[in-house]
Amino acid sequence: MNTFKIEGDYIQLIQLLKAMNLVEHGAMAQWVVAEGLVKYNGAVDYRKRLKLKPGDVVEFDGQQIKLV
Repeated sequence: MNTFKIEGDYIQLIQLLKAMNLVEHGAMAQWVVAEGLVKYNGAVDYRKRLKLKPGDVVEFDGQQIKLV
């Protein structure tokens, strides 16, 4: 499991995918979320601007990322 340190109160889901280099660009990040390919705390979530906070876990493409 990878970790990502949040600077500030939160990070948006599509920003996290870009910051972790899991997608090539923002449009691709929006597409993978809209297609239901991303899990948030164990469940598929379709909100592109979902605010992630420390303790949340995101799963995409076989990788898990825990926010700290």
